[in-house]
Amino acid sequence: MEAIGSQAGTFSLAPLKAFFQGGASRAAEVRLRYLEALGETIKKYESSILQALKDDLGKVAFEGYATEIGLVLEEISYLQRHLKKWMRPQRVWPSLAQLPGQAAVQYEPRGVVLIISPWNYPFQLLMLPLAGALAAGNVVVLKPSELAPATAQVIQEIIENTFPPEYVQVVQGDAQVAADLVEKEWDYIFFTGSTRVGRIIAESASRRLIPYTLELGGKSPAIVEADADIRIAARRIAWGKWLNAGQTCIAPDYVLIQEKVLEPFLQYLKEAIQTFYGDISRPPAEYARIIQKSHFERLLRLMQEGEVTIGGYSDPDTLYISPTVLLSPQGALLEEEIFGPLLPILTYKAPEEAISFIHRLPPPLALYVFSDSSYAQQYYLEKVPSGGACINDTLMHISSSRLPFGGIRESGIGRYHGWYSFETFSHARAIVKTPTWIDLPLRYPPYGRKLGLIRKLLR
Repeated sequence: MEAIGSQAGTFSLAPLKAFFQGGASRAAEVRLRYLEALGETIKKYESSILQALKDDLGKVAFEGYATEIGLVLEEISYLQRHLKKWMRPQRVWPSLAQLPGQAAVQYEPRGVVLIISPWNYPFQLLMLPLAGALAAGNVVVLKPSELAPATAQVIQEIIENTFPPEYVQVVQGDAQVAADLVEKEWDYIFFTGSTRVGRIIAESASRRLIPYTLELGGKSPAIVEADADIRIAARRIAWGKWLNAGQTCIAPDYVLIQEKVLEPFLQYLKEAIQTFYGDISRPPAEYARIIQKSHFERLLRLMQEGEVTIGGYSDPDTLYISPTVLLSPQGALLEEEIFGPLLPILTYKAPEEAISFIHRLPPPLALYVFSDSSYAQQYYLEKVPSGGACINDTLMHISSSRLPFGGIRESGIGRYHGWYSFETFSHARAIVKTPTWIDLPLRYPPYGRKLGLIRKLLR
């Protein structure tokens, strides 16, 4: 901790600001060269990243690659293919007042950017926004989570072996280090984490008029209509819920199911758990662990607020909590984001009941609707605002660089991935170029009888 503290204590923004003001990060060739270098270094460190993810969270190699490394490499490749097109000025039709001039939008880098990431996907949730910030021409400081120290250390090695420190830098440390960093004079702040901390960052940034993106969380519902393929719904909800032991910001937080299909759904959930993990009375081989003891203890307390019908096993020595399904949930289980392997299930008779329950809570980060009815699918999409949504699936909306990812209200502000990352980390600058070969007198005083003419022209 002393080494980490000394690194944070000697941190200065001045070299990074000077590097950005020198313009070295703006050229397309530089952006592309360093995106390429980042991708190649990640590939070289693949085994180290996977081992770090196992050390920090107990992730198996498949999950580590599919949900972290693979998504980052795909994003880098997508940015490389499209970057030059996005960097070109986008011509727009000039207004009448601008004629005979030309008008365009030029996307320019914001400057020196701070990116703060959480512990649950400690590689992906730091490197994905980094790739977007680099593509947009920025200089970047990364603050990885201290709760995933092995991954943070590998990230620091990757960055130090890819970038000069005045271009991209890693600052490690605890929550106080993060708080101190936020108070510095950034050009942009990108934060992924809890809504509680997001509010603190928003207040700090707003006080100094620093723009920001907040990727937060919330209670994301899975709605299962009676006409759905119940077996498929159970398998896909089980996969989305217990990936990373439920420590996923877009995991189904609870299930709302039409009561007449509850029993077959529970049976299919049991089958899915057995197929995926085998004996869950002890830690399965391909199942992550809870990140730390305080989080483990919080989840055990939440488990007391429902009737355990599947699972309920735990082991404090290994921080293991099994896939667990709870009926008759109440209290904090229904009010707080769970962020763990507990799946409360509630039943409803009519869709209006499900909608009424969801509206008791802030708009979710994700919405999952299981139904074969196009009408029902559209009904829930219209009635439930959310950051993103899947029909007859879970999590998959995050897997494409072509789709925006972000929240709504308490679940987040802003969006990223692909073009949306480039846009987020850029300032859209309006540019009008007016020729001098003609200088129309209409706009100049004295105005005389020009008002009538202006009215006609602007109609």
